Amino acid sequence: MTEARYLDDFSVGERFCSPGFTLTEAAIIDFASQYDPQAFHLDVNAAAESLYGGLIASGFQTLSLSFRLFIQSGLLAACSMGSPGIDELRWLAPVRPGDTLHTEVAVLEVTPSRSKPDRGILKLKYVAVNQHGDTVLTYLVNHFVKRRVG
Repeated sequence: MTEARYLDDFSVGERFCSPGFTLTEAAIIDFASQYDPQAFHLDVNAAAESLYGGLIASGFQTLSLSFRLFIQSGLLAACSMGSPGIDELRWLAPVRPGDTLHTEVAVLEVTPSRSKPDRGILKLKYVAVNQHGDTVLTYLVNHFVKRRVG
């Protein structure tokens, strides 16, 4: 785990890279059965007949996984105050059983609040990359984060 940071500890242009995580067929089907029950996520045979030519992970699973991989770094553990949302979400390539994803995160903006001096907004670009170096997902998050007190 990395040392926790606060808004003032981040710099525009700074980059982080998570460890990888490999998705299994069982994990893809389990997630889809609970949250995205479409045939190309649930059924190997139906998926083979789909435009994807085989089973693929739900984009929501890929999004959740990529976010988790960065959050587990601990960089926001002491300062996270949530987020108003995700912008510019793009699913760029299918994720298949056996794919290993990691998350690359870049700091785009560090903005102290004008009205609440104890916090600010940290704008991060998330990029999920597979074992072949292909970008499979991108999105932006404006994180509400605490500033150092004192």
